[in-house]
Amino acid sequence: MSEMRGGRVLAAALPGLPQLLSGRWGVGTTALLTWIGMWWIVITKLDRIPAFFGGAWDEKLAVWTVLVALSTSGIWSWRDAGLERGPKVVGVSQWDLAVRAFSKNRTAVAGLIVIVGLYLIALVTPLIAPHDPNAQYDLLTNRLIGMSAAHPLGTDQFARDVLSRLLYGARISLTIGFVAVSISVTIGTLVGAIAGFLGGFVDGAIMRFVDMVISFPRLVLLITIIAIFQPSIFLIIAVLGLTLWPGTARIVRGEVLSLREREFVQAAEALGYPKRRIILRHLIPNALAPVIVAATLGMGNTIVLEAGLSFLGLGVQPPTASWGTMVAAGRNTLLTAWWLSTFPGLAIVFTVLSFNLVGDGLRDALDPRLRT
Repeated sequence: MSEMRGGRVLAAALPGLPQLLSGRWGVGTTALLTWIGMWWIVITKLDRIPAFFGGAWDEKLAVWTVLVALSTSGIWSWRDAGLERGPKVVGVSQWDLAVRAFSKNRTAVAGLIVIVGLYLIALVTPLIAPHDPNAQYDLLTNRLIGMSAAHPLGTDQFARDVLSRLLYGARISLTIGFVAVSISVTIGTLVGAIAGFLGGFVDGAIMRFVDMVISFPRLVLLITIIAIFQPSIFLIIAVLGLTLWPGTARIVRGEVLSLREREFVQAAEALGYPKRRIILRHLIPNALAPVIVAATLGMGNTIVLEAGLSFLGLGVQPPTASWGTMVAAGRNTLLTAWWLSTFPGLAIVFTVLSFNLVGDGLRDALDPRLRT
């Protein structure tokens, strides 16, 4: 009892510290860094916060993100520190075992911490960005200057602050990746579940269509569609989401083909449940493990695709900042102004690497044969 009381005192003073002291460094580090980072924003940007409450939607979202992150990290750490912990003998589900296995994978947990940090930074960008991303300063004195106190990552050829554009570019790249993968996973899961459960002619027709979509060169198809229409963020999200689902469909179909022969599905059919209920409530929840892994790995692939399209001039259009357009803008000045392409390129590398590490960790944790 005294240990729980002491843990709650530590959590009230510094959220995440009790979890770190108990060896749960993943959740402890996340809570601690979130708490410290949000308080740093509150202290250093206190003069901007009141004005943001009546500002644009992204400014309001930034303020609410800070408040929610502060309260969530503090309350969660305080409640978690008061829970009695001990080895469970019964009542341990497969998901509990997967969470335990994932938490032991240090590289995967580190990747997850980086991803959480990136999304928090993207949400609070209007508060922490030192300059307007599209503001052009004096071209004679501020064009292509290196790293300095006023511009920590230098300026570009239009005298715009690279750090501010990098932060605002994270919002574009991460949003496109998340929404596009959500669309593709939803479509692929539904199509694969229907094909695997119904079988026969329906399965054959759907899978031949999937094979046809996969057979098209994806990059050429993306370039063709975007070149026909006016490039925009919504078009890029729609095109990526509607062209990346076949892989998920094939994964889900294979899982459903195995699951539909299980006893619980046969029992549901014997009870007269409609096919829609069997698919949505019995098959899809039990086929989510490989879908989660595919979605995580697909996030990195989608971010790279968006960056490639923006690099070719078919993605996000200037002056809107995205990591791909920033890399493209600096390709002609790599020797004289190396910072223009280096920093957004490193952002892409570390983001994709983090998603791949999380995907590999989830694959190992969700596969009982690979758990140690």
